Amino acid sequence: MLSNHVMRYVDLHQKLGLRFDAQRRILERYARYAMTHGDRHIRISRLQEWCATASSSNRARTWFDTVRRFCTFLNAEDPLHEIPPANMFGRGKRRRPAPHILEPEQIRAIVIAALDLPPKDTVNPQTYSHLFGLLSATGLRISEALALQRQDVTDDGLIIRYAKFGKRRLVPIHATTRQALKDYVAIRNRLGGDGDDLFVVCSGRVPNRATVCRIFLQLARKLGFRGIPGTPGPRLHDLRHTFAARSLETCAHDRMAVSRHMATLSTYLGHSSIAHTYWYLEATPVLLHKIAEVNEALFEGGAA
Repeated sequence: MLSNHVMRYVDLHQKLGLRFDAQRRILERYARYAMTHGDRHIRISRLQEWCATASSSNRARTWFDTVRRFCTFLNAEDPLHEIPPANMFGRGKRRRPAPHILEPEQIRAIVIAALDLPPKDTVNPQTYSHLFGLLSATGLRISEALALQRQDVTDDGLIIRYAKFGKRRLVPIHATTRQALKDYVAIRNRLGGDGDDLFVVCSGRVPNRATVCRIFLQLARKLGFRGIPGTPGPRLHDLRHTFAARSLETCAHDRMAVSRHMATLSTYLGHSSIAHTYWYLEATPVLLHKIAEVNEALFEGGAA
């Protein structure tokens, strides 16, 4: 059955050191769809039909590319599995969403509003409030924050064990952030939070990533920071964007400081290349204004 093939394929990649969670979910979803139509082998027409149900062209392309790689794996064992032609859903690279840089007052409002989340008198409100606070104070990816264990909070900072691309790093944190985490652990202990995971909900498990994103959007709409569903506005990942942009703004009047700080920020954020960090210049109006002034001076023959 296709579901068994998915399990083998996912297990192989995870043994190679990959997390492969997103790919697993896509493949499992496709396998269920195909099997409900009685398919025992992958069919190009079925894959195309399934991808056409995606909510966007970018998602359809991701689904197609993920399953196509799975097809080549199965075809090597059984040629009855068809391999679809490459780029059936295009080769376009997903456009990076424009970042929304939040004001300190907006972040503070979201952190406070999370304390009123239901169910009251449980660890849930405290978990979401402190989680949003940590993301804004450190610029961590949500996956990195949810993977934190209690012992990862050390005197030297946070040990990020499950970063993107399998890299580990140490993230120094401010004394106030460390104290906030200490207070949170005391609260969750009092409310019955067991286990080694740092952030848990009342079920005793780590909150689901999709649920965390949904709650952030709900709070942002409730506070008037976002419009109705489908309209642009701050997302959970914008806490990371905001951290990076505000960090660079501290060097706004010193280009050499920006260069030095960029290398440090790249390491701190866990970027695979410093080129990914330079993208944040586009999201930092203060720095863009300074860059424009320098370019204008050069164009007019002045000193930069």
